[in-house]
Amino acid sequence: MYVLCSAILFSIAVCAVGQFPSHPQSEVEKENQDRVMKEANKKRQQEIHDDTEKLFQLATDLKSAVEKSNENLLSLDVVRKADEVEKLAKRVKEKMKEAVGPAPRTQPIPDTPYPGRTH
Repeated sequence: MYVLCSAILFSIAVCAVGQFPSHPQSEVEKENQDRVMKEANKKRQQEIHDDTEKLFQLATDLKSAVEKSNENLLSLDVVRKADEVEKLAKRVKEKMKEAVGPAPRTQPIPDTPYPGRTH
């Protein structure tokens, strides 16, 4: 059991070391990274806006097509429009889940010392 726990902790440590650079970022590197993240998020936000506008138009077209059909028959066009709405809605949902860079902090982390440790 001890060996298994040690192996798991070692694996986690190796993965963590690979995720963080071995040297601290320079101010220029940090500014460039921040700029790239902001641009990527701005582009994503614009894509969400554009897709939402298209989704609204498709849903309006679908509603109109359904209103024109009779109670006994829905046209193939209505089914296609419903599929388009579904696909686009999923794409918008996925883009909304994505974010580039760390999540913004809502509250600062308090500076609490560890027990038994002085600054």
